[in-house]
Amino acid sequence: MRSDVLTASSVFDANRARGAVRFDVHARDGVTRRGILHESGSLRVRFPSPEDEGLSGVFVNTAGGVAGGDRFDIEIAAADGSKLTLTTAAAEKVYRAPGQAAELNIALKVAAGAHLGWLPQETILFDRARVRRRFDIDLDATASLLLCEIVVFGRTAMGERMEQGEFVDRWRLRRGGKLVFAETVRLDGNIGAKLARSAVARGGAAIGTALIVPGDEALIERIREASESFASEVGISAWNGFAMARFCAQDAARLRADMMTVLARTGAALPRLWLN
Repeated sequence: MRSDVLTASSVFDANRARGAVRFDVHARDGVTRRGILHESGSLRVRFPSPEDEGLSGVFVNTAGGVAGGDRFDIEIAAADGSKLTLTTAAAEKVYRAPGQAAELNIALKVAAGAHLGWLPQETILFDRARVRRRFDIDLDATASLLLCEIVVFGRTAMGERMEQGEFVDRWRLRRGGKLVFAETVRLDGNIGAKLARSAVARGGAAIGTALIVPGDEALIERIREASESFASEVGISAWNGFAMARFCAQDAARLRADMMTVLARTGAALPRLWLN
């Protein structure tokens, strides 16, 4: 290989963003407080004024987005009886990756009687973006979780579509030490053509998942009562002690509105940034 190509590759690798956040929260006298916080690279978390329902955190990526070869790691532990809600300052944008894929690794641990709300704003994939994401979630049998993720394949409002790229999304959920949910979604190559298939997304440009623990048929019925108002296609079910709602929509705005309806049906308070 030519030396100028090697040099360009080395410069590209040296300029990849790295970021990590690791912290814990604990409850004392009914109030949730942050423990030790470790931050590195371009990833930060900020804690606005405490709210009635516990502590709120907002992730900020000072790199301005995610590109090929970037890596971000998040590790969070909620101690007994604590309440924590997390979101992002804005939608996360994943840009074109000419080389290796970006990596996003999220590890969440929720102890006895604790609650964690993972409610980031949308992840937007640009054409030829490549990203691999991994969730590892460990819940105590008495813990609760509300996890919401929305992925948008191109900014349709600006006439953009994701045609080529890679999206790998691996989720593993353990409750009381037992694996109760495992799934890996893989879309690569000509993603635009795959999303156009009736059995995949029928031309949809946004997908979303709400994972609710604990979840039962009573919760599912409350969500289904609102389903006639949904602009997205939706599937709702409960098993293994948790509930899940999945969405597929032609654009992100419709899906976001439907997701907000579902979250409201769970009784959760939306992060303030969702309402701006």
